[in-house]
Amino acid sequence: MTSLAEGYDRLLVDLDGTAYAGAVAIPGAADALAGLPVTYVTNNASRGPSDVAQHLRELGFEAPDDSVVTSAQAGAGLLASLVPAGTPVLVVGAPALRAEVEARGLRLVETAEEARAVIQGHSPETGWARLSEAALAIRAGAVWVATNTDATLPTERGLLVGNGSMVAAVRNATEREPRVAGKPYAPIFVDAMRAAGATTALVVGDRLDTDIEGGNAFGADTYLVLTGVNDVADVVVAPDAHQPTYVADTLADLRTPREDALPGPREGWAAAVDGDDLIVTGAVGADPADAKYVAIAAARELSEERRAGLRLTIR
Repeated sequence: MTSLAEGYDRLLVDLDGTAYAGAVAIPGAADALAGLPVTYVTNNASRGPSDVAQHLRELGFEAPDDSVVTSAQAGAGLLASLVPAGTPVLVVGAPALRAEVEARGLRLVETAEEARAVIQGHSPETGWARLSEAALAIRAGAVWVATNTDATLPTERGLLVGNGSMVAAVRNATEREPRVAGKPYAPIFVDAMRAAGATTALVVGDRLDTDIEGGNAFGADTYLVLTGVNDVADVVVAPDAHQPTYVADTLADLRTPREDALPGPREGWAAAVDGDDLIVTGAVGADPADAKYVAIAAARELSEERRAGLRLTIR
């Protein structure tokens, strides 16, 4: 039996909501990924790759330091491609992001008047004063790079304010748009595949608007795991750009045949659209885990506009 994962030479696996939620591992995730060709790709720029890898190992994952690619790395790399070496940069973010910027030959500064570029990544310490300094620099013409634009950050307590919400504050204050390095944009995927020397990727994650959209745009197959931000009802109404190749309750389905995770018909289940309602009905004895595949397949037969307003009922 050939497993789904065996069709790819690199799995680009998200962290928050996929491998772990804050300080807690997603149940079964470490076992599901053990022995597979994994690169962990995270939009969280608050920690360096070695620190992230250490956290993963503490939670039971196989994670050498070089198996982690962060949006801090991708953001610093993108910025270095846009400005000359030695450019003075105002960093809004954690020490890990500052270290990545310095490692690329750029100069750290603390005021808007000095800065010719701004890079913004997640840090729980970011406050009004730092955001305002960034806004002043951007309004004065500084190049602006955001490591990512995730609105929320999944944790064991729930969804916290993500870097995208902080970026939105600066966007609102400046009427400018940043260049973005993290998912759903290509730089972070390019970095991960190049570092692994891989050619065929499966992008694995819990968010439709970053992991799945990004993987689709990158030209990779995508695998949505239902342990984080998005659920089946979200997939049903999602536009084509956010539709995953595979959907699974957990990462364990990476080790099952690919057909098991593909949306489509399943024995004992039927779907019907009645106005704005998508109703999925199971016969006695039908496997409840199969309902999602039938629902998603039925929604995909409709136009984006038609399915956008659907209400899902499974019974």
